[in-house]
Formats: sequence, C-alpha cells, structure tokens
Amino acid sequence: MGTASVRTPTPVSIPADALRIRLDPAVDQDPLIQAAFPPKPVLVLVGHDRSNPTHTPVPSSQVRSVLLVGTDRTLRGLEAQVAGRPGVSVAGHIACDAVSGSTRPAASHTDGRWSLGSIDAALDTLRPDAAIVALPSGSAALAEAVDRALEARAIPHRRVPAIDDILDDLQRSDRADSPNARVTGPNHTHATTRSSRPRAWRTATTAAPAPAHNQPLSTHAGVLVPRVIDYATLIGRVPYEPDRAAVARILTGKRVLITGAGGSIGSELARVACAFAPAEIVLMERAENALFEIDRQVRSRWPGIPRRAVLHDVVDADRTTKLLADMRPHVVFHAAAHKHVPLMEDHPAHAVVNNLLGTKAIADAAAACGAERFVMISSDKAVNPTSVMGATKRMAELYVRWLGTRPDTSATRMSMVRFGNVLGSAASVLTIWGTQLAEGSPLTVTDPRMTRYFMTIPEAATLVIQSAALEAASTPAADRAVSAAGMYVLDMGEPIRILDLAGRFARAHGLGVRLDTHSAVRSAKVPGRRQIERELERWLADHAPPPNEPTVDLVFTGIRPGEKLHEELAYAAELLRPTDHPGVQAWAGEEPLGDVPAMVAEMTDLCLNGSPTRVVEAIRKHVPEMKPAPM
Repeated sequence: MGTASVRTPTPVSIPADALRIRLDPAVDQDPLIQAAFPPKPVLVLVGHDRSNPTHTPVPSSQVRSVLLVGTDRTLRGLEAQVAGRPGVSVAGHIACDAVSGSTRPAASHTDGRWSLGSIDAALDTLRPDAAIVALPSGSAALAEAVDRALEARAIPHRRVPAIDDILDDLQRSDRADSPNARVTGPNHTHATTRSSRPRAWRTATTAAPAPAHNQPLSTHAGVLVPRVIDYATLIGRVPYEPDRAAVARILTGKRVLITGAGGSIGSELARVACAFAPAEIVLMERAENALFEIDRQVRSRWPGIPRRAVLHDVVDADRTTKLLADMRPHVVFHAAAHKHVPLMEDHPAHAVVNNLLGTKAIADAAAACGAERFVMISSDKAVNPTSVMGATKRMAELYVRWLGTRPDTSATRMSMVRFGNVLGSAASVLTIWGTQLAEGSPLTVTDPRMTRYFMTIPEAATLVIQSAALEAASTPAADRAVSAAGMYVLDMGEPIRILDLAGRFARAHGLGVRLDTHSAVRSAKVPGRRQIERELERWLADHAPPPNEPTVDLVFTGIRPGEKLHEELAYAAELLRPTDHPGVQAWAGEEPLGDVPAMVAEMTDLCLNGSPTRVVEAIRKHVPEMKPAPM
C-alpha cells in the first residue's frame, strides 16, 4: 500500500473578489434535498471556480434587513459584503470582544452599533428580519450567547466563518492536498477529503425555532456539518397549520400544565401554548437541568406570562394530587414517559411505573381538581405492541379510557393522541447521525427494511394541542361516545424507509454513501440476505456519489430487542374518522376495557415485589395482543 505524498506548505493567495455572498448552488438533484436548502445567502469560498461565475441576487422578499454580529475585524468584512445587495439593508451591528469574551459599553445608537451586553435592547429596537454572525472559532461562549438571544425572538440567523478561520482551513487542506488523503475518525472510518467542487459551509433553514445547540458544528471529510436542517422538507412533508381560533378558546387566559416539560415534545408544547397567552404556564419536570432550560426559554421569550417551574415526578401520586389541587390547572398535557424501546426491555418495572402508574397519578389528579381537559401523549408503538415500552403505553391508554367513563370524572374531558417518531428529539435518529458525522463515524441503520412514520417536533406539538381543541361535535354522531375519552391519531403521512432517510441526510451534508452490501447485511444477520443484497445494490446505484465526492460509510447494526420493522397508528385503519382538522383523525374502534382497576393493582404489586420476568408475564396477560416482533 503506497504512502501519500506531503507537499511543503505554501502561502495561500486569494483574489480580492474571491469571497462574496451568493446563493448556494443546488446541493443535489433530489427535490427533497433542494427543498431543504432553499435560496438563502450563505458564505461560500468561490475562488477561481469558473463553472458558476455569476453573482445571483437574493430576492428581496426573503430578507429585507440584516443584523450583523461579530468583532471589529469581522464586521468590516460583513459590511463590505452585504453593502449594495439589492433589497437588503443593514439593520445594525452588535460588536463583541472575542479575545477577552467581555462586552463593550454600548456606543451611540444613532450609528446602529450596540454591544453584546445590549443585544436584547438592540433586537427590540432594530427588529431585523435576519442576522448574520461571524465570530472567530475560539469564541464559542459568545456565539452561544448570541444564538440564545436570537432564538428567543425567533430571528432566523446564520453563522459564517471568519476570514482568518477560512485561511487557516485552506492552509491545512493545502498541507494534506493528496488524492489519497483520508480523514480517520475514532473508529478508523475513512472518507475522501478532496472534492471537485469548492468547499462550502452550507446551513439549512428551519421552519420553527429549534435548539440548534443540540447538533454540534464539526467537519466530516472537510465539509462543515450544518447546525440545523429543515426536517420537514427532508422527509418531504408540508406541516399542517393549526386552527388558531379553536386553540385560543382552550388556552388563552387558561392555566396550562405540562408534564415532562423539559423533553422534546413537552418543551415544544410549552412554546406553542405560550404563543396563545395563557393565564399561567406550569412546567412540571423531574430532570433538573431540562426544567431549568425550558424555564429559562419561557422567561426570556415570554416575560409577561406567569409561570411555575415545578421539579416533580408525577409517579409520586400523593404529592401530584396535592400540587394540582393547589394550582388547579384548566388544561393538562401529559408528555412525561419512558420512550426508549431497547432500554425498557431491560427495565420492565420502570416502564410500568413511569408509563402506567405515572399516567394514572396525573390523570387522577387532573380529574380530582376539576381540570377542563386532560391530554395524554401516546405512541404508535402502543398498537399491536412488540415491546415493553409499547405495551405499557397501551396500558396507560386503557386506564385513561376507563377513567373517562366514570361519572365522577365527567367534568374533565379525557383524550389521548397517538403519533410516530419525531425528528430532532433527544436520541432520535437524526441527532444520533449528526453526532456520528461529527465524530467521523459511520452512519448506523438497524435494518435495511425498517420503516417509520416521521413528523417534526413543532408540528407534532401543534397537532397535539389542536386535538385538545376538538369538541365532541367534531366527530361523527356515531362516534361521539368515544370522545369522552377520545383517541386521536395524527396524520403522519406515509412511512419512510430509514435507509432512504439516511441517504438524504448524508447528501444534505454534501456526502455520498459507501456501503459494502455483502458484509453489511451478513453482519446484521438479516433474513433473506441475498434478496436484500440485490435490493441494496440497486439502491446504491441510485445513490452513487459523483466521482471524487466525499463519502460516509453506512453500516447495519441489526434490529434491537422489542423493535418492529414497521409501525402502525391504529388497530384498524378503516375505523379512523375525520375531524374538523385535516391533521387529526379520531379512532372510533375500541375493544372491551376489561378489569382496569385489577390490572393497576396487580402491576403496582409486581413492580414493588416481582422479578422482571413476572412483570413482563403480567404485561402480556393484560395486553394479550403483545407479540414478539416479526423478523
């Protein structure tokens, strides 16, 4: 095996007009990838690329006024690049001292210069349509402070690299300029570093404010990993819009309580609810750091809304009842749950305690305090469950249905909402892939046949709240009996093959996919190996990267305990009925409830005194449709 030659570093010379703002060229011919990267101004290194020498203007309808954030050095460069662009004006400047990390006293406001310490006042005064942030690579703390301030006001913003960082990167690339140069990650995965196209820092847009800091900035094969991707367009989905008038009727001026408020869905429920001016928002969460963060976000973005941050585990039934009796919420959204399928296979008692008994505690407390509405977040994994997690969510559904039939709880409208996977949540597939790219590791897929329903976090939270606003009259007359403890199913569209999503994700980051079909399928112990190998070869032919493109390896890890190949949203799709909102369907079919109090009593006793094996046996008894996942 030959060794790569190493050239002596030489100074890099860049023409004066080599750096400019222009539209990023089409990332891929896949329309979903093109949609995920709409024309937005991004900083790219053009150099002497003669294939696309023109300067394409940014439509004025996209960005009208831009706030520039940086140091004295980077602000001068940004000002020069933005000046003269049709339809775009500079709203003002935020000057940061990136060396010391301190903030400079605010200058006169007449020239549009503000300090980082005055950024909140600057944003309120200038009201920019967007912001461009250019800070040196060693100023992460300053950049995060800027991100938080902009995200709190939902101002779209992009980070662009400082010129010094670009030059440093070019010099590093020059030293490693070899056709055989490799980037080796922790797992000794390699990817070609050279590309026939100019290197670009591509930043996708997001349809709603998202916690961008969950996705690290890093490089893979010399391509900077974007902080956020437009998840909706990545899965080819146009989100449903809420019926704002209907939602306002149940939230505006009401006291809203959210359990699991620090989680992905719970925190987004809080953000959506705050937009409707509730009388008070109660954030209930047992994880201290997660509670602190969502409380900070609400305080910063909606300072006029009264709020409570309650560090509490709903499993503590007595205290849950006392808390709700004191706070007397009008609406309760129950998002707290254990959700990780393989982990719950090893801890069945924990799944029962959190998913069933925790739901019982908060639902009982909501009914006892006279709450107007109680909404439980369920899962598609509760339908014909193959896992402990799915079966315990099914048991929680049974309890909420039973509670909704009792005369003494008729003042509280009980409902449940089922939906599939949400993109961008903690430990979700895109978050994992983003971390793998940042580490230089392969992208992992459990099984090439696996499919899932997907939705973005903002849309899922919006439709959950929309379902709470549906009245009994919004379902057909024959189905109104269900609405006392109604089951709603969100329109998730068509299921998506995880393998296809991985391919789109890689291309969205400027990477092709490398896959050894024979070793990958054999190592994952996938049945029907030869047929699947042939299908994978066809898939690879359709996803072959251009010559000399950077690539990332893709490996199959095998289906995990409790997982299904394909999820379902309802036991019988023909029993789904339309409602007044096209994004929400009502499920009209319900099997007999059985002896729910006896189920709860037995599971409570086993969680205290039984072995994991006995707990699983009891789960199967009370959820007889639970069967092993088909291979």
